Amino acid sequence: MAEVDVIVVRNFLIALLIGALVGIEREKTKTAAGEITFGGLRTFILFAQAGAVGAWLSLHYNTPWIFVASLVAVSAAVITGYVLESRINPDSVGLTTEIAAITVCLLGGAVMSGYPELAVALAILTSSVLTFKQPLHGIVAKLGTDDIYAGLKLLIATFIVLPLLPTTPIDPWQALNPYKLWLLVILISALSLIGYVAVRWLGSAHGAAITGIAGGLASSTAVSLSFARQSRTDSSASAADAFAAGILLAWAVMFARVVLTIAIVYRGLVAHVLIPFGTMALAAATVGIFFYRRRLVAHRSTEPTMEVPMKNPFSLTAASQFGLLFAVVLLVVKLTQQYAPAEGLYIVSAVAGLTDVDAITLSMSEFARQGGQLATAATAVTVAAVSNTVVKCGFVAVLGSASMRQRVVPTTVAILILGLASLFFV
Repeated sequence: MAEVDVIVVRNFLIALLIGALVGIEREKTKTAAGEITFGGLRTFILFAQAGAVGAWLSLHYNTPWIFVASLVAVSAAVITGYVLESRINPDSVGLTTEIAAITVCLLGGAVMSGYPELAVALAILTSSVLTFKQPLHGIVAKLGTDDIYAGLKLLIATFIVLPLLPTTPIDPWQALNPYKLWLLVILISALSLIGYVAVRWLGSAHGAAITGIAGGLASSTAVSLSFARQSRTDSSASAADAFAAGILLAWAVMFARVVLTIAIVYRGLVAHVLIPFGTMALAAATVGIFFYRRRLVAHRSTEPTMEVPMKNPFSLTAASQFGLLFAVVLLVVKLTQQYAPAEGLYIVSAVAGLTDVDAITLSMSEFARQGGQLATAATAVTVAAVSNTVVKCGFVAVLGSASMRQRVVPTTVAILILGLASLFFV
């Protein structure tokens, strides 16, 4: 008596469950809509079984044609069902159920071919696409031509242009890396697009706050640039509150992220940076939440508020200009690091902070871990964060609306005073 292959049995069960998952969704949806359809729970289970058995036999006899024949048979049944259904209900011209049936057959074959995890993930995705029909159509209805063009440009910049760029520095000082610079351009552009979508869907208050918090994990500078530019399209006090809240919350996340990075590299340095960074994060978060709540109150007010139609802020050209500006600053940082005297550590930290806090954070954490003075390392990281905050405030002051400047600049001054004053406790 032949032994039972447990893996084969398991894969057959997974294939049948995939058919059941999609079949339940199709049967419930069609029944609720009162539509006649050829495919329900049992039919989709059989389609998945046909694909699984075809793939298993193809592997067993080392020929792909058995699975191909199974797929052709399922496709023929699907086409026949579609023709019969269209005769009964000529107004029904959708192919969603039919394509789902063929997909289930292919997924059944994928399970038996050794990809059960991927097949299950794709089955869940398929069922989700079928279930969320109305929300997906709602998203498409809200998309404009400019939004589609913006998304395509971002995809081209990410998946076509980026892989073609050199990944090593091209200048004598080893400061300018085209790949990393273009990656920054993509990040700024993507955050602009994400922020625009979030504001349109969730409202300016919720959308800006969520984008700021999420963007602060990647680049608070990019968030500052994006929201500063968007504030030009709507210079009202209410919009300025929303965008200022997003920027300040991104800064607060950045301060917290620095402390977390230090804790990962060298936990002994955390106690020395906790007071200055905790103070700056608390100040930024407090004012950011204040502006966020004030925007919500204004939105709920009975007084009519003027809503300025938002335009898509996506612009690779503008983002590229920011990238060039960062390239210049990076070059200055590299030259300063090479030619500044050893005792100019704080100067180097301040210059390095003009573009990025993470690099100096990692280097100073490693410096402290190898026996360097903890107070010196903590001060250097704080100086870099202060310098970075000044630069971001400068971007807002130059690129943002007057209402944004009135909110962000005084807050920045308060953050800097608190951060520098707390150095006395390091």
